[in-house]
Amino acid sequence: MYAVYSFLLTLVLLAWSPSILLKILRRSSYREGWLERAGRYPESLYSRLRAVQPVWIHAVSVGEVGAASILANLWRAQRPMLPLVVSTVTGTGREVARRSLPQAAAVVYFPIDLPMVVHRALASVRPRLILLTETEIWPNFLHACAASKIPVAIINGRLSERSFSRYRLVRPFIRRVLQCVDLFCMQTGADAKRILALGASPERVHVVGNLKFDAVRHADTSLLAEQWRRELQIDAQRQVLVAGSTHAGEEEMLLQAFRRLRGEFPDLLLILAPRHPERVVQVETAVAAHGMAVVRRSALPQGRNGAKEVILLDTVGELSGLYAVGSISFVGGSLISRGGHNLLEPALHGRPVLFGPHMENFIEASAYFVERGAAIQVSDAADLTRQLTRLLRDQGAREKMGQAAMAALAAHQGACERTATLLERFVS
Repeated sequence: MYAVYSFLLTLVLLAWSPSILLKILRRSSYREGWLERAGRYPESLYSRLRAVQPVWIHAVSVGEVGAASILANLWRAQRPMLPLVVSTVTGTGREVARRSLPQAAAVVYFPIDLPMVVHRALASVRPRLILLTETEIWPNFLHACAASKIPVAIINGRLSERSFSRYRLVRPFIRRVLQCVDLFCMQTGADAKRILALGASPERVHVVGNLKFDAVRHADTSLLAEQWRRELQIDAQRQVLVAGSTHAGEEEMLLQAFRRLRGEFPDLLLILAPRHPERVVQVETAVAAHGMAVVRRSALPQGRNGAKEVILLDTVGELSGLYAVGSISFVGGSLISRGGHNLLEPALHGRPVLFGPHMENFIEASAYFVERGAAIQVSDAADLTRQLTRLLRDQGAREKMGQAAMAALAAHQGACERTATLLERFVS
């Protein structure tokens, strides 16, 4: 089965190769990235890590980097000399990792999951332990780790019903792959149940909670909000709606809702953060089509936003902090069928959180926050407008929801310490 998987992956890469080659020729940064994806890390990295055997933490993109950094910062306090290497898949994830994990010896791209490539990468880094964030299952990489006797742990493990259904189609193969993982630190009982159903060894599976719940300990929301309001030139009394990780088709619904809200709340400001930064021009055009004054975040503080109605986030790694500015937050990917995005980032700032009907990727977390009165799940764009209107009119209701969010987070803290304890035998 490994040979079949590698063959199919090779076919996919061949199909993509014209586009990849064009980007490599045009952009030196892309060329550097693809050398790393081919397992060719800089010689300086190899010589630096040859003797120390680092812990290799893999985090796909921005959200996973945030979870990994919580654990890494705990380790920095407990084991300041423990060397770390961080890998990501996306460029945005890499940028954020470099900022949030400055103690890492290197931040690199994760190798393509082909046997020769992953063996080359492992020989370069020579890790003592590999941590995969949020259930990254790469068959050849895991097989190579097992063959090299490198322990692997999944941290902040999450397996949505959608992903589970896909993996179940190839369950005999996935069962073999999961035997290469030494430890599964899963977020919830439902996640653990799914990974067990795919064939993980029961003695290796533990429910530890979500690392992101522990971020609230380190968040000084009032100070952060003050800093961001000053940076973005937002008056202290101005109400702000932060819409994060939005998708095509979703912004139009949000802009229509925002236009209606401005009829009653003329000073309301919208901070709009597309999930994919490359869509900024498209979203900017949509805002202008509604006759709204818009400024890009990158133009501040050089520009002035006083007359602006919309701030468009065109930078990387700032959304989690910007949620602190919001009077209310909306989590994107949920009004349309994208499965939703992380609702813990706005919740940890003690703000009301709203999201649409499509939270399939965060079913347990979204249900938990709704049950605790810390979030509202709206049925459609019209319902979103109604709920936003109600909350903007009622400061007491906003404060009550914010307090409920903080309480909900506090009730589930401790995942970081539990994870570190389980990993202790691998790093001692």
